[in-house]
Amino acid sequence: MKYIKYIFFLLFTLLAKAQIPMLDNYNQVWTTQSANSSESMPLGGGDIGLNVWVEKGDLYFYFSRSGTFDEHNTLLKLGRVKVALSPNPFEGKEGFYQELKLKDGYILIAQNDTKIKLWVDVFKPIIYLDLDSKTPLKMTASYESWRHKNRDSKGKANNANSYKWAPQGEIITFKDSISFENNGIKFYHRNREQTVFDVVVKQQKMESAKDQMLNPLANLTFGGLMTGDNLKPDGTYLGTYQNADFKGFSLSSVKPSKKQSLQLYLNTSQLDYTTWNNGLKNQVSANKSTSKEAEKNTIKWWNNFWNRSFIYTQKNNAEAKDSVYQIGQNYQLFRYMLGCNAYGKYPTKFNGGLFTVDPVFTNPDLNFTPDFRNWGGGTMTAQNQRLVYFPMVKSGDFDMMKSQLDYYLSLQKNAELRSQVYWKHGGASFTEQLENFGLPNPAEYEWKRPADYDPGMEYNAWLEYEWDTVFEFCQMMLQQKEYAGEDIQKYNSFIISCLRFFDEHYQYLAKQRGRKALDGNGHLILYPGSGAETYKMANNGNSTISALTVITEKLLNLSSAQLSKEDLEYLKSFQTRIPPLNFRNFEGFKTLAPAKSWERINNSELPQLYPVYPWGIYGIGKPDLQTALNTWKYDTDAIKFRSHIGWKQDNIFSARLGLTDEAAKYNLLKMANSDRRFPAFWGPGFDWVPDHNWGGSGMIGMQEMLLQEANGKIYLFPSWPKDWNVHFKLHAKQNTTVEVELVNGEMKILKIIPEERKKDVINLLGKSEAEKINLN
Repeated sequence: MKYIKYIFFLLFTLLAKAQIPMLDNYNQVWTTQSANSSESMPLGGGDIGLNVWVEKGDLYFYFSRSGTFDEHNTLLKLGRVKVALSPNPFEGKEGFYQELKLKDGYILIAQNDTKIKLWVDVFKPIIYLDLDSKTPLKMTASYESWRHKNRDSKGKANNANSYKWAPQGEIITFKDSISFENNGIKFYHRNREQTVFDVVVKQQKMESAKDQMLNPLANLTFGGLMTGDNLKPDGTYLGTYQNADFKGFSLSSVKPSKKQSLQLYLNTSQLDYTTWNNGLKNQVSANKSTSKEAEKNTIKWWNNFWNRSFIYTQKNNAEAKDSVYQIGQNYQLFRYMLGCNAYGKYPTKFNGGLFTVDPVFTNPDLNFTPDFRNWGGGTMTAQNQRLVYFPMVKSGDFDMMKSQLDYYLSLQKNAELRSQVYWKHGGASFTEQLENFGLPNPAEYEWKRPADYDPGMEYNAWLEYEWDTVFEFCQMMLQQKEYAGEDIQKYNSFIISCLRFFDEHYQYLAKQRGRKALDGNGHLILYPGSGAETYKMANNGNSTISALTVITEKLLNLSSAQLSKEDLEYLKSFQTRIPPLNFRNFEGFKTLAPAKSWERINNSELPQLYPVYPWGIYGIGKPDLQTALNTWKYDTDAIKFRSHIGWKQDNIFSARLGLTDEAAKYNLLKMANSDRRFPAFWGPGFDWVPDHNWGGSGMIGMQEMLLQEANGKIYLFPSWPKDWNVHFKLHAKQNTTVEVELVNGEMKILKIIPEERKKDVINLLGKSEAEKINLN
């Protein structure tokens, strides 16, 4: 009998170990308080992000919101809140509990019969703190600001704004307005009249078009009101946190109570102060009786968010939290962080999103305020940003992509004005290192320029002639229809304008050099060009050719019914002018080349593999996969540059190529727990903490390991190891969702909606490289 019981126990243990986790398994639970803000937990919703932690018995949180740019284009935090309780239930080490409840989108903190729930309304910019205790407590909630005074921004501190290493004169981060009002604390920043927009327009000789240009910084006011029903003003104090001095403004309980609450109402607008202030007041008064309904709607939103897509992982018969478990956990945690800025006016920044903290915890030499992040606040770096937003396609988060896509759409006119002012031709000219008003970053543009240098060009060894990065966002626009069937007509003119720039500008450049605008085959001469930031002074870069080819073809295929006759004729004509891809040989093997030719190598990207990802010209089920595989295996630069750090994409390339062992290796490295308390706070990589393009590229790599498409076929497990248990739900083209559970090498669930697409599914689990090559 003992022997039989032992066998049953052993079988139960093996089954338990093989069981695939569910979302609740990935909730982060901490049973000790945090040492400092670097050990914070992210929380958010709508367009708001918080870093939450309990330190020495007091609750703290930073809070940020999309679009809070100051005069110098620093993405300012809105402040820090400290909550102290008396008598303090968070004294002592026993019984502390802090949990991020992913499914419902809130944080629970508990100790000694006291519970605090923190959550953010997804649909209105309001932060809620709800306290419930078995004994009456006094609560003191303080708003702490390091911008209680003007601060000089010197040296590397300017890396947080648009001036970066080339400030023009004295740079001051101007103080906020903070005051007690109606038993609450009102705080706001209103941009002064002169902003970096004015400086950049003059620097880049765009003054003739200034009145026509979008200016997102003019009259911008952002801030809010902190208040609570049982709270009244309780004075101010001075202090220091991580060497940044601050001023605190306190609200304290009118009387001790078992139930207490705190709300922060936020408002951002480019209107006059009176209108902004009235809007804030209206928001407060309108919310008096709707908080329970708001909580219900927020929970429903998060529930739907998790139901529409997921990847849960576990290795066969492994310990509960092995390396394969970690990648599933961190996929979900990072997607949660992206969900916190679902509806921001501005896209989630690659260099920290809404969740940066005191910079000394990233680099001890950068002893600045919590507003600091490297690579600017209002500067959008397309090569990084794309990796934050591409995973939203297969996760079905199309509503969340609008922030990024409509951001580009808003800049179309400014980008077209560049082409007209500088070169007198059409098309939208988008550079890399782009300000949120569509002009190049002034430091990257360079202040010390030759007098006769083309004013439309960045005088920059890394960024010169790098104009093709906008096409990856054109790709996302087109995928809205490919995947979700959405009406994308509003994007059509934008995409055509981006194509037109390349068409007209490279004919313009050719005519500067000689009599003919095209080569002997009637193709554009894409010189000088750029293969990412790496292959410079490139002739006919493969990344550019791939982009032009795919975007033109997809636009014609997807939107022909919505295009005018003139646009159709233009696109068909332009298609004939796109040059073919370039190849070279290594060890006798044909490979994709970065370009027809180039003069130097500046960085370590791999545009020779961009025809694989993001452009999908080569891949599983497509012609000549062998050439792409050869590029991965034999190209000496591809081998030398290989890494999992930051924005590196080797985990994606190997997954797209069906290289199961390599994809497993690089995705395990990419999505392993960070070395910080919150597992998905990666970085700094090449950028900052948390490194969002690190997480985004990791999400893409995992998605590509599980599901790829070609010629109407859906390929399952193109590069997924057979001994990795997984339950996933991802989105495919034609409004299709694919849900699969793989346990011990066998599919237990295969659910395709709509069902008629089941006939298109091909299972590649365990298939050899040769079998994948022969699919086409």
